[in-house]
Amino acid sequence: MKFFALFIYRPVATILLSVAITLCGILGFRMLPVAPLPQVDFPVIMVSASLPGASPETMASSVATPLERSLGRIAGVSEMTSSSSLGSTRIILQFDFDRDINGAARDVQAAINAAQSLLPSGMPSRPTYRKANPSDAPIMILTLTSDTYSQGELYDFASTQLAPTISQIDGVGDVDVEAAHCPPYASG
Repeated sequence: MKFFALFIYRPVATILLSVAITLCGILGFRMLPVAPLPQVDFPVIMVSASLPGASPETMASSVATPLERSLGRIAGVSEMTSSSSLGSTRIILQFDFDRDINGAARDVQAAINAAQSLLPSGMPSRPTYRKANPSDAPIMILTLTSDTYSQGELYDFASTQLAPTISQIDGVGDVDVEAAHCPPYASG
């Protein structure tokens, strides 16, 4: 009861305390971050492989299945989906939220290397992977042009050397190499 008596017998102190608490509340409210959606980093990695001219069934059985077996052994995979179309396969791996995406990327590369001997020998290139965050938008677009190299050579350089190098940079969520007339871009 003595605690409440202080507020009754000291009305000026009570008003000043109320004003101070209200001001702290207003300042605190104005300092709260405002975003339409919370920033959530989804640890997602996409693996792509191509075999020109192969049917979707062939891609599923001879390319996707060995990769899925190898990728399925990675710790922390919460979901794995794959789709095969004419000449290409895409496998999407979603990891547990507490899994470091860079460590997961190293494990994916090791799994791709382990499955390499089980893949068809006619594949023009090894399967590739890229880190992706579905909520990210591109923040940088790179365009390659050359007077000495053809568009095909530039595309090969971008997809085999430039994209894997950029995707290993800390903070890069996704690197996408588009057709020869479209630029490769990085988001993250």
